[in-house]
Amino acid sequence: QVQLVESGGGLVQAGGSLRLSCVLSGRAFTNYVMGWFRQAPGKEREFVALINQWGRSPRYAESVEGRFTISRDNAKNTVYLQMNSLKPEDTAVYYCAAGLLNGKLAPNDYAYWGQGTQVTVSA
Repeated sequence: QVQLVESGGGLVQAGGSLRLSCVLSGRAFTNYVMGWFRQAPGKEREFVALINQWGRSPRYAESVEGRFTISRDNAKNTVYLQMNSLKPEDTAVYYCAAGLLNGKLAPNDYAYWGQGTQVTVSA
């Protein structure tokens, strides 16, 4: 059974940075495309970034392009989300997710989810 555990969230001022981490256990990490999603209060869960099994072809939501970087370390079964130049509108619970199909942006395309980590950006 696949388990995902996120860490690295917190409170940061606008313009600051955070790095989120997510560790996968239970199955071979390299089987999975890894994605980051976020959900703000009263809003639907939305795509943030994804990276394929080999650490290539990252894709980003337009709202985070140029500020966030997704990466993975297959030796550590870990995917990262480096978030720079944070804005108050980035405030949300951030989730990592694992899926089998590359290039998918919808939450329903991901089979496994972490518990989420809160990111709060103050103005």
